[in-house]
Amino acid sequence: MDHDQPQAEAHAPVTSREQDAVRILLLIDGACEPPSQADLADPGLAGAVGVVRAQVKLQKLDFWLRNPDYLADELLTDYENSGERPLLKRAEEILNSEEPEVRCYPMLRHHFGAYEPLEDALAVLRSAGLLVRRRRGTVQRVRQHDYFLLPSGRAVAAEITTTYPVFRYYVDRVRLVLDLAGESGGSELKARQYLQREYAEAEMGSRIGSVSGRARARLARLREQAEADDSAAVEA
Repeated sequence: MDHDQPQAEAHAPVTSREQDAVRILLLIDGACEPPSQADLADPGLAGAVGVVRAQVKLQKLDFWLRNPDYLADELLTDYENSGERPLLKRAEEILNSEEPEVRCYPMLRHHFGAYEPLEDALAVLRSAGLLVRRRRGTVQRVRQHDYFLLPSGRAVAAEITTTYPVFRYYVDRVRLVLDLAGESGGSELKARQYLQREYAEAEMGSRIGSVSGRARARLARLREQAEADDSAAVEA
């Protein structure tokens, strides 16, 4: 189910419409699945190359992109579960920098988790002929929004990835977010994010608070344990 729109808080850090459009385009390009034959039978979607089904998935991916502290903390969770050192290294790169502060754009806590209005960004993409949105449901109640990527959208995403260094941060972080999400759908991503206390306990309509302090303390413990394990392995 998609969201009704809550009211934004005043004075919260905000991104520009252009930043939002680039971020959402890269997320859709990376996360989309092939359209079905039924989709392609729609004349307006005949050339579509991919689709992200449901706004909830897009919102949950965007949450990790807009909140580097939560992204890093989830990388630490995956590291604890797998023992894969590159995950620890990526979390460390984020948390040992100012990224959780200077790149953080908190989202609203809504009935279905993190939410931020996407209409302006989507309007930019639709007006440029990069994306088509389809609503499912009734006139009285929209049940789901689907986002169809057009060939021109894929071409622009590829151009951003290869040609514009100014967007390198988003290119790299989108890849990291998509790797973290794997094959999870929107409901699964929502459930995982609700495991974070600060996320789950945020008041409805308020901004979801940071976990940077807790994540940095957790990183320090895990790094100390990793170094102790390395020393023990050498001595053995």
